Amino acid sequence: MTDQRPQYGELATPEEQRRAAGLPPLSEVVAEPVFTTPAPGPVVADAAPRRPHAVDRFVTIGLLAYGLINVIVTALSYLDLTRVMNESMKILGIEGEFTNYDQGKLWGTIAAVVLVVGWSLTAWASIRRLRSAKVAWWIPLVGAVATMLIASMCLAVPMFGDPAFMSYVGNVGGS
Repeated sequence: MTDQRPQYGELATPEEQRRAAGLPPLSEVVAEPVFTTPAPGPVVADAAPRRPHAVDRFVTIGLLAYGLINVIVTALSYLDLTRVMNESMKILGIEGEFTNYDQGKLWGTIAAVVLVVGWSLTAWASIRRLRSAKVAWWIPLVGAVATMLIASMCLAVPMFGDPAFMSYVGNVGGS
């Protein structure tokens, strides 16, 4: 005759499963109290979820939208860094043209990618804080400053490698 007992808990009751797992029967389990004695002081009910302020949400989303437009326009201009550097040199009163084309193309592309990645991380962090009902308006500001600092360093590499700019720096420092 074959053994007809269930295998692997197929037909086992919860009580049989607990016994097989080495746990005490449910009748012997004592439920622990759910609430503990509160500390002395004012009692604060935390049952209602926190709601973010509408102003914070509006400001945060507005800053992210403004940042997105700025990132798109600026990243596209960084892809033609020679033109941007020539305009910057004109504004600074530097005679000559930007001629560090290879580094300009490479570092302009890197700066554009930095802007997009920086905005994406900033938006992700802002949305996470908004969803957890925490104040988030400051995240787009900090993200913008950090991203622009890194992008500016990327732009400094080809600028400091340009002969016309370095000649200007040498003349200003020697005056």
